Amino acid sequence: MATLSSDLIWEITRNTSSNLVKRKTGGGYAFSRDPLNLTNKYNRRNEGLVNNKAIGIAPGQDGGVTLITKKNDKAHSPASHTHSSTFPNSRSTRKIYSSIIGSTANRNYRADLRKDAVARASALRKSQKPVKESKVSKPRGAKAKATEEST
Repeated sequence: MATLSSDLIWEITRNTSSNLVKRKTGGGYAFSRDPLNLTNKYNRRNEGLVNNKAIGIAPGQDGGVTLITKKNDKAHSPASHTHSSTFPNSRSTRKIYSSIIGSTANRNYRADLRKDAVARASALRKSQKPVKESKVSKPRGAKAKATEEST
C-alpha cells in the first residue's frame, strides 16, 4: 500500500470521519473523539489520524497519566502505529511534564503540540485529586458574633 499524504487523507475524511462530533447546542462547532487529539477540536492541525507525528494524553490506571505517541514509520499498520508510556500517580507532576516534553522533543515531534500536551496532562492530574471539603466560615464582626451567640 502506498503512503498517502496527510493532506489527501484530511480532504477525504474531513466531513465523514467517525471521530467528528457536531452538535447544534454547542454553537455548531465541530469536536473530535480522536485519542490523539489534545484539544478535542476537529481541525487539520489537531487531528491525530491525519498527522504523521501526533501526541495524545489519556488517564492511566490508578490515577496516572498515559502518553500516546504515533509512530511515523508504522502508518500503514494501524494495529501497531501507536506507542504508549504510562506515568504512575506516585511520580511528581513536574517530572511527568518534563518527561512528556523530553520524550516528544527527543523524537522530533511537533513543538506546537508540547504546550497542549502539558496542559492536558495538568488538567488530568487536577481532576484526579480528591476534592477538599469547604471550611465552615467563621462569623466576623460584632453583629455576626452576636447573632451566633444568641442562637
